[in-house]
Amino acid sequence: MNKVLHDLSESIAGRVIGLLPRKLYARAYGQTARLDKPLPREFVFKLAQTRQELEACFRLLHDIYVAAGYMKPDPSGMRVTLYHALPTTSTLMCKHGDEVIGTVSLIRENKLGFPMQSAFNLGDVFNLGGNVAEVSSLAVRKPYLRGDKSIVMPLFKFLYEYAEYRFDTRHLVFATHPRRMSFFEDLFCFRPLRGGTVAHYDFVNGAPAVGAHLDLLEAKETFYQKYASLPPERNLFYYFTAASLPNGQFPHRRFNTTTDPVMTPEMIDYFFNKRTGLFSTLSGQQVQVLHTVYDLPEFRRCLPLLPASMPPEKARGRIAHRRFPVRCPARLYINRIGVRHTIALTVYECSENIFCAHAETPLSAGVTGEVDIDLGEDEHCKLPVEIVRLGRHSNRVIMLRLSNDAGEQGRLWRKFVRAIAYAPTGADLEEATRFYDEEEVVASEVVK
Repeated sequence: MNKVLHDLSESIAGRVIGLLPRKLYARAYGQTARLDKPLPREFVFKLAQTRQELEACFRLLHDIYVAAGYMKPDPSGMRVTLYHALPTTSTLMCKHGDEVIGTVSLIRENKLGFPMQSAFNLGDVFNLGGNVAEVSSLAVRKPYLRGDKSIVMPLFKFLYEYAEYRFDTRHLVFATHPRRMSFFEDLFCFRPLRGGTVAHYDFVNGAPAVGAHLDLLEAKETFYQKYASLPPERNLFYYFTAASLPNGQFPHRRFNTTTDPVMTPEMIDYFFNKRTGLFSTLSGQQVQVLHTVYDLPEFRRCLPLLPASMPPEKARGRIAHRRFPVRCPARLYINRIGVRHTIALTVYECSENIFCAHAETPLSAGVTGEVDIDLGEDEHCKLPVEIVRLGRHSNRVIMLRLSNDAGEQGRLWRKFVRAIAYAPTGADLEEATRFYDEEEVVASEVVK
């Protein structure tokens, strides 16, 4: 009986909260949310990886956005944007059984820019340094917004962990309706971007919008000051930084990469040609970007044709010069006055001959040494290198070049980079050895 009364009181409280003014809504929501109450295991938070999962997310997004006036109904019954086609975009979701009940997307920096850059200046965020990702395409079914079935907090926890630990993100940015800004500001400590409210934001059918920013590097301290003294059921500091989320399922990665591409040629053709026709509306520049990103023969049949003025060989990037995001722990060994020093590195970008890293201590250009890089859980290589450049604003950001005498270890490194380049999806990287054969790589180059 006590449980029935408790559940009833929570249900009534949820309805009352929904009637509060927006400025009081976030505060009341935070005071009634039970962070220490686990969701049943039928609720699963994961990356949308199959065509069926993505379509369910896009349909939910369409229905929620149409109901809110953020888009006009689409014949496909889905809301799909060009950013969903990029391998640097991850669509996260919550399933209850077989039903998708919540979704949100993370868009990493890319050659198209961010959706919100059409209306907001992100210069202040970029100047802080670190990777930026835009939170986009958020939708939750109404029965799961409040009460004991609410997935809002665990969905944001899953997003938080995925962004920081899997997407290698320091800054989250997003655009929301001004009425909802207080919710994100009061609960999650987002801060409005300079520039105020945009009266007409085309990305959401001309609705007003305000830009927001959260520095994940500073968020822990902010959460600690605001929530550390609260009891467990309302302690967002503990919830986001220490508590586990048993319902969360992160995709396995063989290598220390920072993106989870899922779009196969068949899926791209299905969503962007057959169901929505979105590719037929692209500008020449957007088409060029797609051909640069998907510089693989199997993708060209489903991409729009390149503009006649752009020769294919100029539109496509070359594997040797393209750089790929990673997050590889490494050690740099250098000799100073006859003493061997070890400096911890985190390699964050790689190509066949060059890679970039954050160093534990300041360094100088021209220094030579050896780097031991963890490529994955059980794979690593040792490379002779030279520091060829320092970061514009920091001498702890370095660019290293492989020495010509890298030998077999250098060959192993180039195989690693080529595997990232030629594996269309994260699942393909699990069988990366099939991309290692240099004769196969050369053959694919000839096909181009």
